[in-house]
Amino acid sequence: MTVDPWEDGAAFRVKIHAGAKRNRLEWTRDGQMRVSVTAAPERGKANRAVLAVLAKALRVPPSSLVILSGETDARKRIGVHGLAPEEASARLASTEGE
Repeated sequence: MTVDPWEDGAAFRVKIHAGAKRNRLEWTRDGQMRVSVTAAPERGKANRAVLAVLAKALRVPPSSLVILSGETDARKRIGVHGLAPEEASARLASTEGE
């Protein structure tokens, strides 16, 4: 997974699975990140749930995260304020295999 510099933080891409059985962050065989959330993809519920899952994995408040693109798509680009790309990458990588 690639984490790029963005404003005062980092940005990365993620694939979303809304309406899942449980909230979790997982990695595909090709190294892509996928976030599954129980929330339905209606009125921003799934987006808020995705940001909460990512905030927990990154150990930052949900308010530090923003959806940069893909608001209504399963593939999104997420920005995180105040976290260097290297640190964001390390924190996300530490969740692999959980």
